[in-house]
Order: sequence, then structure tokens, then C-alpha cells
Amino acid sequence: MGDIERTSTLAEAADAFLSHLPPQERGTVQAEILKFVRWLGSSRQVQDVSPVDVASYGELITQSAAKPLRSFLTYIRKKSSGSIALAPHLRAKKTSSKTVAVWHTGDQGQVTLTAQGYAKLESELANLKSQRCQVMEDIQIAAADKDFRENAPLAAAREQKAHLDGRIKEIEATLNQAKIAGEDRDTTKAKFGDTVVLRDLSSGKESSYILVDPREANPAKGRLSVASPLGKAILDKQIGHTVEVTAPAGTFSCRIESIVALSTEQKEK
Repeated sequence: MGDIERTSTLAEAADAFLSHLPPQERGTVQAEILKFVRWLGSSRQVQDVSPVDVASYGELITQSAAKPLRSFLTYIRKKSSGSIALAPHLRAKKTSSKTVAVWHTGDQGQVTLTAQGYAKLESELANLKSQRCQVMEDIQIAAADKDFRENAPLAAAREQKAHLDGRIKEIEATLNQAKIAGEDRDTTKAKFGDTVVLRDLSSGKESSYILVDPREANPAKGRLSVASPLGKAILDKQIGHTVEVTAPAGTFSCRIESIVALSTEQKEK
């Protein structure tokens, strides 16, 4: 397998990584690799993946899921000339317990989502159910091979089905428990659902993020988890406030340039 270009997509990099693995090992890691690629965006270029993206994904997974992903990120680093080291930034949770606690309101199982986040979960659920139907067909086809001892396609299909079933149950439970963020709020400070523009004080670069539940988080698309170090630092701060954040890549400072309240954004849509 040749080198991966920095302009290669994550889907292409994943295919290259999985193809070089022994069949018996491939079946056990494929589901986690594909889940990671889908979360970041399968058409996204390798060179566009940042340490913040990787660190944020680590907020959502356990140690067991992180191991194959570190191998994948290390592979990308070795095969992609000039690519930065991303594997050290993947620091998974030690347990699989829910990361959302701050936004429980009354009912212990309830979680607050933005309207956009709720709709996105509904769309993902429909897509996953469609994928599950296809995987069931793949299982039936693979099971036609009576030699189960080295049936890698069957093992991979079953692994993918288990992943899909787990994610479907997780989303269904979240949607059943979810509360949509309301408009009665203090708009003078950064709150859940607000859009916050930050200026990196070392580079002068501005970045815009929507503060969201960890289930909605995707920094690559401007959706920052309120449970992340940066998200926690921004919460309840006003325009002009400078925050300092310690991340795997080091300590950095940024200033809040503007805050657009959730209610304002909803009215504009």
C-alpha cells in the first residue's frame, strides 16, 4: 500500500488502513474506524483533521474503542507525508457512563438539545436503520458460506450490526429523554446553544462555535461540546472575557469576540 496523500479523504485512508490488516483483526476494529470516519465526515481530507477534532471525539468513547483508533491515526501519520501526530490527542473516557450531567433538568435522565441537534439525531437514526437493513442482507449473504472458521465478511457484518444496534438504541433513548432548549434565558453571557466567536490571542485567528451537548459535538462543523475543556471555559463568560485552556496540544488563550443567543438564531431561521 502506497502513501496516503494529505488530500486523501478519511474514507480512503480508512480503506487503506483496514485493507492492510489481517482478516481476523479487521473484523474487530472495522466498526470503530467507520464510526470515527462518519463522525468527522467521510469526504473530509486527512490534512483537515485537527487535534481538537480528535480530542472532542475522545469525549464520546471508552478506552476499548480508542485503541484501534489510535492505531488508525498512527497509520495516517506514517503514511501521510507532513501529517501532524493526532493519536496522542485521543484521550478516551475511562468508563462508558454518560458524559452529560450539567444539563439534567429535574428528570435525571433528561438532556437538553438544540432544535438543530434534535433534528440531526432524527436524521441519523433514520440513516442508521437503513444501514441496518443493508447489514442484515450482508449477514445473510455471508452466512451462505458454510465455512465459519475464517469467514471474515460474516464477522465484520455481525460486528457492524452490533455497532448499529447500540447506536440506534442510544439515539432512541436520547430523543425520548431530550428537551429542546428554550428562549427564556440570560443573553448577556455565553449559554448552551449560543454561537460564540473566539479569537486566538497567539495567532489572531477567529473561530465560531455553537455550544452544544456532547451528543451533538463536532468541532469540525463548529459544534463545541459544553463538556470539553474549551466549552467549560466559555460557559457563563461575557464578550471581551479572555479564557485560558489547557488541552493535549498545550495551553492557549482566546478572547470572546461576540455571542449570538440561541433565541436570536432560531428567529432568523
